[in-house]
Amino acid sequence: MIKVLVTVASKYGATRGIAEAIAEELTAEHLSVEVKLADEVKSLIGFDAVVLGSAIYAGSWLPEARTFVFKQHEALALMPIWAFSSGPLGDSPAPMDEAGRLIAPLSDLNVRDHQVFVGMLNMANLSIPERLVAKAVHAPQGDFRDWEEIRDWARTIARTLRAELEFDHA
Repeated sequence: MIKVLVTVASKYGATRGIAEAIAEELTAEHLSVEVKLADEVKSLIGFDAVVLGSAIYAGSWLPEARTFVFKQHEALALMPIWAFSSGPLGDSPAPMDEAGRLIAPLSDLNVRDHQVFVGMLNMANLSIPERLVAKAVHAPQGDFRDWEEIRDWARTIARTLRAELEFDHA
């Protein structure tokens, strides 16, 4: 059976929610899936592919995601990777003009696709300085995640992996 690691760096849990939805969909597609926080992954031995996601803060991935890539670089070079970023807010979020810059640490690896998903903002979760910044930039509060878009992407990953790897595991 194809085994996928879904790993994520999430500051307040919204991006982890996206990772969990992806994992649920991959499992429904008959893949073996494990979900871990990026800073908890010790080894990629036994995994056939990785889905790596991070929240976007101040225009960058969280340090935990970047550190994961650095520490696991050698193993990641041997497998297909899908990446996602979570951060733009609102019903009509501003386009991410520099989406490629977000995954720059993955630039020399086999990244099959990178999706930027709309995120969630709950002001109650933020520190005082973060609230001030959110208010200053008029960040909309709410859950703007598009679950069908996320699940569709996960199904595409599953189809691709089955087509490429199923015969290797027969």
